[in-house]
Amino acid sequence: MSHTPGPRFGIMTAPSHVDYQDILRIWRAADETPQIEHAWLYDHLMPIWGDQKGPTFEGWTLLAALAAQTRRLRLGVMVTSNRFRPPAMLAKIATTVDIVSGGRLDFGIGAGSRPDLPMARREYEAHGLPYHDAAHAVQSLAEACTLIRRLWTEEEPFDFEGAHHRLTGAFGSPKPVQRPHPPILVGGRSAATLRVAADHADVWNMPGGEIDDAVRRSALLDRYCSEAGRDPASVTRSLFVPVSYDRPGVTRDAIDAAVEAGFRHLVLGLPAPYPTDVVPWLADQLTGVSA
Repeated sequence: MSHTPGPRFGIMTAPSHVDYQDILRIWRAADETPQIEHAWLYDHLMPIWGDQKGPTFEGWTLLAALAAQTRRLRLGVMVTSNRFRPPAMLAKIATTVDIVSGGRLDFGIGAGSRPDLPMARREYEAHGLPYHDAAHAVQSLAEACTLIRRLWTEEEPFDFEGAHHRLTGAFGSPKPVQRPHPPILVGGRSAATLRVAADHADVWNMPGGEIDDAVRRSALLDRYCSEAGRDPASVTRSLFVPVSYDRPGVTRDAIDAAVEAGFRHLVLGLPAPYPTDVVPWLADQLTGVSA
């Protein structure tokens, strides 16, 4: 008799408007809490809410620090903006974190910030980064996924000539701890990004929103996987669920709806400031949730 695995719960601590010690406290507590299996940061260079002059930590360097301070949690950036870093450099960064963590990296990547989110758009000009249209961003993402996988797995240098990325003598050394490579999570909801997920993702993350829309997007991913000759069940479905400290029933209902809809990888967004006992409180909220 086949058995459907139960949901795997994780947390997201956005590294904006918080101190390093605040995030470290939460991650250390989560690392000691069996109900929480994975933990994530996001990838922005400036705040996308609240005080626009407030602090924001760079995601991958912070992730490396947290990897060194935890033992059990799987960890990642949900999701890396492919617009921020050349893919070969990103592959090297991710390999370093996988090694520091002892093979606990889940590699999250996406096309980058939406053009309809002005507070995210401003970080490109502020850091001298180009901002191309959505079609360019998704095509670049597909090439990046191909390049990064090759750098993680191929044993000889190679050249790559793509529409957006060109490498000469590319070679990744050392390789990640995880073989053949860390799991790849592609995040996003657009049809074009779902096609990239169908080709490259081990996990697809829907970045929140209404559950009915998430179900429709998941069905579209099924179709794209089938068109690509891939079993749709080989792509784990992930959903971001915001946590309300004041209205835990709303959070619990959202979790139940996601699990019922077939999402088995749930990322619970913890808003700052974090209550002192937020991790044990969250673990209590997850008690009894099953497939």
